[in-house]
Amino acid sequence: MMTKIKAGLLSLRDLFATAWWIFLLAGMGFVVAFQFVQPAPPRHVVMTSGGESGAYFHFAKRYAAILARDGITLEIRTSEGSVNNLQRLRDGEAQIGFVQGGVIAPADDVLSDGNPEDAGLLSLGSVFYEPVWVFYRGPTITKLSELRGKRIAIGQEGSGIRQLAWRLLEDNEVDSQVNALSISGLDAAEELQQGRIDAAFVIAAEHAPVVQVLLRSPGVKLMSFAQSSAYERRYPFLTRLTMPRGVADLVRDFPPEDTRILAPTATLVIRDDLHPALQNLLLQAAKQVHGKPGFFQTANEFPAYMDAMLPLSPEAERFLKSGPPFLQRYLPFWLAVLVDRLIVLLVPVIALLIPLMRIAPALYSWRVRSRVFRCYGELKLLELDLKNNFDSVRLAEYRQRLDKLDDEASDLQLPLGYTDLGYTLREHVNLVRGILEKRESKA
Repeated sequence: MMTKIKAGLLSLRDLFATAWWIFLLAGMGFVVAFQFVQPAPPRHVVMTSGGESGAYFHFAKRYAAILARDGITLEIRTSEGSVNNLQRLRDGEAQIGFVQGGVIAPADDVLSDGNPEDAGLLSLGSVFYEPVWVFYRGPTITKLSELRGKRIAIGQEGSGIRQLAWRLLEDNEVDSQVNALSISGLDAAEELQQGRIDAAFVIAAEHAPVVQVLLRSPGVKLMSFAQSSAYERRYPFLTRLTMPRGVADLVRDFPPEDTRILAPTATLVIRDDLHPALQNLLLQAAKQVHGKPGFFQTANEFPAYMDAMLPLSPEAERFLKSGPPFLQRYLPFWLAVLVDRLIVLLVPVIALLIPLMRIAPALYSWRVRSRVFRCYGELKLLELDLKNNFDSVRLAEYRQRLDKLDDEASDLQLPLGYTDLGYTLREHVNLVRGILEKRESKA
């Protein structure tokens, strides 16, 4: 038993003495590969949404429920709207937010150098249409220029609708400084119903309470944009949509004819340091929440890159082309993340180890055999000396050299797999001893 233990320890010593440089190179490769491994995703992220009664907040809650299944806590912070969301993202107060199209100048606009504050922001794509509803009282209106001189609700400070309405009114030569009022939502609906204002800009989904209230309010009309094609050409972030006749109310036949409205898209904006795995998880949630057919959209129309106000995230670009990452399709989120990190870490190390390990056995064998080869070198010199320069006076010296070689062969510390080399060496020592005895008998 002790012999086997010693032989095992000897093998380990030889292995380490032979392959220490392989372990060193592998360790260096591991350290280098580790520099390219993404840290684990955070379990808590902040999303900035709109007001609690708006679509942004509603969708943010659905995102939070989906992310919670994978152990991610999505903290939702209400805001006054897209402008406020954008500022929070710039300031690092949130990592994710909804931003209405048109709030930022397009990233590829050759006439604009862009805002340097937006350099750290990326788009995950548009996720739903945000119809622009212009409700009014009085004679039929089909152009925004006809609102000149009227009292118009354009939304609160910090909201995306206010910025868009201001821009559209100014381009139609409507004096926003005089005519615009900072009223939004159901407050604007009430003011319009009571006749205290003449028109209201609303940006909300078709099922939003403020839209449903105004669609059914006596004396309140919905403007059909006669110049919708022109707006779509002039403002790339706007999409022309058609509200079919009777779709809101079949009994009242409302609207009484196909109505043309305009819609920017809501873009899911992130900070560029958001973990790639979380970006993919958000995109999967967006597809689940927004991918179904709706009032204005077809199935699987969203998410899509429809507004170039910010560069598209590389993760989003891959997702929109080929869907979720391979591992996340078949494994739970955290297991997929772990396997992905291990692949990045271990593949280069394994690629380095494969050629090194192919060399290692040969080096190990050479190291063990070299102890025997040294004895064979001395034995060969002695044999040649006996054949070519035999001198009977040196018999004692010859025997002493042979005995010494025999002792060395017996004392050689060889792993169990190489013990045959020691016995073969001793046989060859005895072979040379036989040559010596023949020479001595002839002398």
